[in-house]
Amino acid sequence: KNILITGASAGFGKAIAERLAKHSNVQLILTARSEDKLKKVCQQINSETNTPVIPLIFDIRDFEATAAAVRSIPAEFQPIDILINNAGLALETKFVHEGDLKDWEQMIDTNIKGLLYITRLISPQMVERREGQIINIGSISSHDVYPGGNVYCATKHAVWALTKGMRMDLLPFDVKVTQISP
Repeated sequence: KNILITGASAGFGKAIAERLAKHSNVQLILTARSEDKLKKVCQQINSETNTPVIPLIFDIRDFEATAAAVRSIPAEFQPIDILINNAGLALETKFVHEGDLKDWEQMIDTNIKGLLYITRLISPQMVERREGQIINIGSISSHDVYPGGNVYCATKHAVWALTKGMRMDLLPFDVKVTQISP
């Protein structure tokens, strides 16, 4: 299976990549903005397993960069069987009347638009083949809100809604859509 994981340089994305690399029947395509961190993850996987792994360095908030990265995936790592939408971030815990617009935009662009961009680029090949799986990494904040988490929680609520909508849209094409909410 060819598995693409966004936001794989740290946290859940890195842990998911390390865990999947222990299986002999996978190839990993790992993405992140941080070249140094992502290359270290790939080097670690290469030194500890026989799993083929390649890094894609780009900012998922930029559709053109995302599209160029997807186009650069080598033929031997195609088609994408599983897309794990993990890229996301929480930047602040300020009350809404004190919030930083720049932080809000980065969370919205990463957590919602980035998920949409990569899904829009990968899902057509799954639909065409009538197989594939998309796993969206949400958060408990998809379901519950906490003081100061206004924008982050809103983005994770959006991931939950998108997951349900994607599931309905892609079910007729045998593409599975799941959300995990740590």
